[in-house]
Amino acid sequence: MFRHIGQRRNFRHNIKLAALLCLTAGFVNIAGLLAFSVLTTNVTGHAAYFAESLSQGDFRLARIIGLWMFLYLLGSFATSFFISRVGRDQVFAYTIPILAEIIILLLNAVYGENYDGSTVMKEVFAGSLLFAMGLQNSMVSMISGSVVRTTHLTGIFTDLGIDMATATLPGAAQKSGIGQRITLRLVIIFFFLAGAVAGGYLYPMLQYYTFLVPAAILAIAMFYDISRVRIKRVIRQLRYRFTA
Repeated sequence: MFRHIGQRRNFRHNIKLAALLCLTAGFVNIAGLLAFSVLTTNVTGHAAYFAESLSQGDFRLARIIGLWMFLYLLGSFATSFFISRVGRDQVFAYTIPILAEIIILLLNAVYGENYDGSTVMKEVFAGSLLFAMGLQNSMVSMISGSVVRTTHLTGIFTDLGIDMATATLPGAAQKSGIGQRITLRLVIIFFFLAGAVAGGYLYPMLQYYTFLVPAAILAIAMFYDISRVRIKRVIRQLRYRFTA
């Protein structure tokens, strides 16, 4: 799921990636909103608030929102920088960004109860989640070749509308990959909303510990991918020994 890139990557890999990480993003989006009253998986809304703050002369609020947008950008930069230096074809190149995201979610779960609604606390907690989502979105984009987006739905709805319109044209059945593209968009939308609904249901019961759920999803996905690599290596070694 994480380790297949380029020509080795297929539709099934992208479906798995979209399902798991969109579920994670949905959880983080609603949990961040309910916990800190901030949308933490994209910067579109923040850009509007940033512009409004500047136009109203509220430079303090503009600074805070500008910091959040920068942290999202920094997360995206950090993932791309690390993977590019390690090499996209390296099996475990994507482990560090995933681990960083897991750690951030765990810190929000453990220390979230210290949140007192102050501006500084909101900057720290919401900013850390925006950084984590920048990490995730950049990682997913690099793995899938910009086919999968997991932290926001605006572009996905746009692409889905274009694909659905294309599918109605004469000869659409012969258009390469149109059915798969529509399916992938629907999977992304469904699992993001599913994560948001599940997170909204769990938050009143778990409060800040809701962040443990997306952290667990990421950890399971990461170790599943690593274990598959090791198992395949063992199988190849056994085959070589028996055929040599």
